[in-house]
Amino acid sequence: MFVDSHCHLTFPELNQNLQAIREAMAEAQVDRALCICTTLEEFPAVLGLAQQYDNFWATVGVHPDNEGVLEPSVERLVELGRAERVVAVGETGLDYYRLDGRSVADMEWQRERFRNHIRAAKQLGKPLVIHTRSAAEDTLAILREEGAEAAGGVLHCFTESRQVADAALELGFYISFSGILTFRNAEDLRQVARHVPLERCLIETDSPYLAPVPYRGKTNNPSYVPWVARQLAELKGLPVEAVGEATSRNFERLFKVAPPSKRLEEPASTR
Repeated sequence: MFVDSHCHLTFPELNQNLQAIREAMAEAQVDRALCICTTLEEFPAVLGLAQQYDNFWATVGVHPDNEGVLEPSVERLVELGRAERVVAVGETGLDYYRLDGRSVADMEWQRERFRNHIRAAKQLGKPLVIHTRSAAEDTLAILREEGAEAAGGVLHCFTESRQVADAALELGFYISFSGILTFRNAEDLRQVARHVPLERCLIETDSPYLAPVPYRGKTNNPSYVPWVARQLAELKGLPVEAVGEATSRNFERLFKVAPPSKRLEEPASTR
């Protein structure tokens, strides 16, 4: 019923408990998850999960905040992005939250890295998974300059304004809401969620981070994504099943993924 459109299952706090997490997902009716890549060094492990389990998929990309890692050329992203089970490019984008004494002008390396991801996504014909923090204006400007609407994508873990949401929607992008939507101090974000059409919404955990209420402060995992769906359903005045169904169909449409047809708990490698 539910899809976690953004999680980091290769991170050690989740990977070491993967079987228990998969069992919890099955119990919570979370039948699929997108495993997000944050460095090229991490990519083989992310792809490995998607190859082992037929209800996991992978992305390829380098998070904007990661420094001292392999830089992603367009050619390398395209090469890796052609692998079976890779359905998107990212996570990519801009993050000016931690400048560490640098100016926004000094972050040109981030902007060039972002452009490489967009160009690769357009070549591959696969959508982008966008991270933006304290950088919405530049993020939107580069998406427009690079013609990112040709690839499409999603602004993940959305925390921006209604104006930013509208700009992303105009580009044909989806908006993904995380556990932040359930936080007591997130009323502005809840107003944005009320505004975004359900047919352009996704839900995610961004686990192991940002566990939703009532698990806030604990290690997040994909089995908690129904709590995001419940909050979104309340805001939309809909049954949670309707939100689960709609966001699942949105996931399939954006990432060109077929509806589920096999049991969650059985690894693909055993069939």
